[in-house]
Amino acid sequence: MPAQYANLIFPLGVLVVFYFILIRPQQKKGKEIREMRNSLKVGDEIITIGGIYGKIIKIKDDIITIEVGSDKTKLPTTRWAIGAIVSQNGGPDE
Repeated sequence: MPAQYANLIFPLGVLVVFYFILIRPQQKKGKEIREMRNSLKVGDEIITIGGIYGKIIKIKDDIITIEVGSDKTKLPTTRWAIGAIVSQNGGPDE
């Protein structure tokens, strides 16, 4: 019996190592990104996953309208396309 358990220890150990090295950090990063996207406010300066810098001017459900460029072109995009917040400015409430 102990030899059978010894043969299971190595594969289980490898699975545990993979979990802590690969899976858990990826889940943690995904959670941080979801929290960042849910905390977006009007006035925040963002960068999209495509590399477009803009300022949020309108949020409606999953559609976010941003102003880009010096001519203030309005560009609608989806919430999941936001890659990072460059600076958090308060919205019109603040």
